[in-house]
Amino acid sequence: MTLYQIKPAFQALLRPLMFWLNRRHVTANHVTLAAMALSLVTGAILSYFPEPKLFFLLPVVLFVRMALNALDGMLARECHQQSRLGAILNEVGDVVSDIALYLPFLFLPASSLPLVLLMLFCAAMTEFCGVLVQTINGVRSYSGPLGKSDRALVFGAWGLALAIWPQLVQWNNLVWAVAIALLLWTVVNRCRSALREEGAK
Repeated sequence: MTLYQIKPAFQALLRPLMFWLNRRHVTANHVTLAAMALSLVTGAILSYFPEPKLFFLLPVVLFVRMALNALDGMLARECHQQSRLGAILNEVGDVVSDIALYLPFLFLPASSLPLVLLMLFCAAMTEFCGVLVQTINGVRSYSGPLGKSDRALVFGAWGLALAIWPQLVQWNNLVWAVAIALLLWTVVNRCRSALREEGAK
């Protein structure tokens, strides 16, 4: 079970906004680039001012990014804006945005450099494996337990918790370690989905 499974309900709420954007000639690629720019700016702010109280920005921006990511996919599919450039921007944007938003954790007190870097690497690997499965069986894998939407929930909640209770920074490395374990589990699950498809054939 992952947050990806509630995506249809989330998209239904966003559909009126999608039609509004389409009428104003906003394309899926514009939305993808806006999501990436928002992530880069937020990441730069939190990296330059790595104060726990500022990490309330993280859940807000992650929610907006999630909405933008849903909108770009809807515009592409439902408004006939699909393109190879859009597919590239979508995948690259996800990885770049993840790195930009989660790299500031590195600068918080009591954060381990190797753990945060390993966590970022594993997050990128989950997306790589999702695309790799698509090249093998034609269907992108969104298997959990810590896909993109689930990461947004977990790290957004932790960012909010740090903003409210800054003393929780002492538990940072435990959170990173648990996240790494869940990310590795996600990588395995996504690779196994391709192998199960092969076995079924």
